[in-house]
Amino acid sequence: MSAASTHPVEVPLPGGRVLHAHDTGGPGPVVLWHGGTPNTGEPPAPLLEPGVRWIGVDRPGYADSPRRPGRNVASVVGDVVAVLDHLGVERCVSVGHSGGGSHALACAALLPGRVAAALSVSGLAPYDGTPGWFEGLGPAGRASLGAAVAGRAAKEEFQAAGSGGIDFTPEDWALLEGPWGWFGPVVQAATANGDGGLVDDDLAHVRPWGFDPAGTTVPVHLLHGEADRVVPVGHAHRLAALVPGSTLRVVPGASHLSVLTEAPGALAAVLAHLA
Repeated sequence: MSAASTHPVEVPLPGGRVLHAHDTGGPGPVVLWHGGTPNTGEPPAPLLEPGVRWIGVDRPGYADSPRRPGRNVASVVGDVVAVLDHLGVERCVSVGHSGGGSHALACAALLPGRVAAALSVSGLAPYDGTPGWFEGLGPAGRASLGAAVAGRAAKEEFQAAGSGGIDFTPEDWALLEGPWGWFGPVVQAATANGDGGLVDDDLAHVRPWGFDPAGTTVPVHLLHGEADRVVPVGHAHRLAALVPGSTLRVVPGASHLSVLTEAPGALAAVLAHLA
């Protein structure tokens, strides 16, 4: 882990809403980070290196960021633009993990003049209403996303009753015992005021995203673990077929978190588009 650290940024918006963001600062290429579900926008400490600036935004409902019920995936773009403008950042790459992958793709699709390329790691594909979208999901994910498909009331009730765990593999749990134990405090901070952000993320993922990934014109890289049970690898294949010219790397034996050990190489490939 590098010695780089982040500092908080607050961006006031018209109407009184305040965006909570995170910035490592300094010169160098900029990575716009989209945390998973549920995460804050805190950039991933195990990936921080000197010479690369990371910026992340807390999505509504996480930590102290007020909820925006009814938001879709594309809603992140307005918040991102406000933060980038506030920080004077003109060009970046968009990177997300898990539930953040779709949000990274939204920025790539809708901000082609500002986002040079995108990387989605362990990310979901758009919901198409077919049983195949659930194929390969573990029991916890199937129940959680199934509740989201049933609607807001069902999802809220599901969360209130307890989420029923998570479909990590032994390799995922082992990863959390090392530097990627970073996830623990980030998840705790994200859910300190409840599960509102998680609920709204899951609802957004099973409704129209607000943009068409097939219209993306910047390079898109996809990284996925073959053994992922939280977001099955079939989602990566769906995205690769949907996004023109996208590059997919499937890592044999890797799962939802353990695939992050391959993230530095994928990140370097995406940053090359800023050169």
